[in-house]
Amino acid sequence: MSSDLPTLSVIVAGGGTAGHVEPALAVADALRRLDPSIRVTALGTRRGLETELVPERGYPLELIPPVPLPRKPTADLLRLPGRVRASVARTRAVIDEVGADVIIGFGGYVALPAYLAAGSGVFGRRRKVPVVVHEANAKAGIANKIGARRAARVLAAVPDSGLARAEVVGIPVRESITSLDRAALRGAARAHFGLPAEGPVLLVTGGSQGARSINEAVSGAATQLLAAGISVLHAHGPKNSLDLPSQGEGAARYAAVPYLSRMDLALAAADAAVCRSGAMTVAEISAVGLPAFYVPLPHGNGEQEFNARPVVRQGGGRIVPDPELTPKYVIDEVIPLLMDSVRLTEMSRAAAGAGHRDAADTVARIVREVAGR
Repeated sequence: MSSDLPTLSVIVAGGGTAGHVEPALAVADALRRLDPSIRVTALGTRRGLETELVPERGYPLELIPPVPLPRKPTADLLRLPGRVRASVARTRAVIDEVGADVIIGFGGYVALPAYLAAGSGVFGRRRKVPVVVHEANAKAGIANKIGARRAARVLAAVPDSGLARAEVVGIPVRESITSLDRAALRGAARAHFGLPAEGPVLLVTGGSQGARSINEAVSGAATQLLAAGISVLHAHGPKNSLDLPSQGEGAARYAAVPYLSRMDLALAAADAAVCRSGAMTVAEISAVGLPAFYVPLPHGNGEQEFNARPVVRQGGGRIVPDPELTPKYVIDEVIPLLMDSVRLTEMSRAAAGAGHRDAADTVARIVREVAGR
C-alpha cells in the first residue's frame, strides 16, 4: 500500500456460530498477511462464539444488538423493526468510529445490520461503504440474499448458492489448517492426545456442541474399533458424555474429550473422520485431505448435505443420513475403510483436490480491490 494512503479499515461481520466466525477471522488474518497495517474490526453480539474467538485471535470486537429473523409469525416478528433500527444505529456508529473503508459480511445475525448500515441513504446514512458478501453454505441465508442486492462483490463457497453474480472462491480457512503438514505432525499430534504412534486413527466430532447420534453410533462400536486396532479421538461436546467399555491392554486407545481446542493437531493425528457436514467442517477437513463420513444434520433445510456433495462427488468422502449412522454401520463401513490404506490414500487425494486452500487470500485481495487499494 502506498505511503500517502491512509490505513485501510475493514469491518468483518460474521458472528454467531463457528461457521460464520471462523471464515471472518481467516480473512482478517489474510488481510494482515497482505499488509500488517490494515485495521480490522469484528462485529458481533453477546450471544455468539465471537466473544471468545475474536479476542483470542487479537482483533477488536464491537458488539451490536442481535437481529434474529423469526421463521414463523410470532410476537418476535412484531418487534423486528425496532430491533433492526437499534442494531443498524449501533452498527452505523461503529462504521463511523473506525472509519470503515469496506465491510465484508458472512451472513447471520450480525451481517444484516452491517449491510443495511453500509448503504447510502439507508436509515439516514450519509456515506456509502462498499460491501463484499461471502456465502459459506450451499444455500444462501436471508441476510446474504439481502446484502447481495447492493454488494460490490458477491462470493460463494460453491456454485448454485442462490446468490446472483456470485464468484465461487471456496470457504476461507485459517492458515494453521491450510498449511498443515499432516505427515510431519502425525507423531507429535498423536502424542498430544495420548494416541499410539502406529495404527489407524478415527476422528469423531459433531461440532462445538457435539452430536448425540454420532456419539452413540461410534461409542456403540468402541469394542469392535479397538479390537480392529483402530484408535479413536472423539470430541463429544461439553454437555455430553460417552459410555465406553474398559480399554484393556490393547495398543489402540479411545480418547474422549469434550472439545478440540487444537483442531489442527486432531486433523494431523487422524486417518479418517466421522462428522457433521457444516460448511466450515467440510472446508477444513477437505483442505487437509482427510477422508470423511459426513453425517448431515437432519434438521433445517438440508443444506448440510449440499455442503458435502462436492467433496463426495470427487471421491473424498461419503454422505451418511443421520438415521443410518448406527454402531452396525461403523462396524460394516467405517472399520473396513480404516483398514484399507490404499483406499484411504485415494480418498485423501480426492478430498484435497475438492478444497480451496487459498480462499482466505483470494477473499482478502478482493476486499482490498473493492476498497480501491
